[in-house]
Amino acid sequence: MASINDLTKIVTSFRDARDWKKFHNPKDMSLSLVLEATEVMEHFQWKTGEELDQYVRDHKEDIADELADVFYWVLLMSRDFEIDISEALIKKIEKNDQKYPVEKAKGRSTKYDKL
Repeated sequence: MASINDLTKIVTSFRDARDWKKFHNPKDMSLSLVLEATEVMEHFQWKTGEELDQYVRDHKEDIADELADVFYWVLLMSRDFEIDISEALIKKIEKNDQKYPVEKAKGRSTKYDKL
């Protein structure tokens, strides 16, 4: 499995070889991230239960492509904004651990301010 640093170098090299960095301002990068996330969501729209389970099995590569597009933008944005995404994730999980203590949140989908 490739490291976050290795993957960041790959996506940065891909972008830089095409001279696309000049288009990558925070607004447009964040819009691209959201647009790619909606393409993930599109796979699941109007599907429920068994149909959804079957769809995921039959379209795993398509879903993977869309998730990879989302990850591409996360990696580029974190690099360009000088954010250590691994560290940011760990810190966010620690914050969420405080918001959602196991004894209150286990098995519940309730938002933290309603626990």
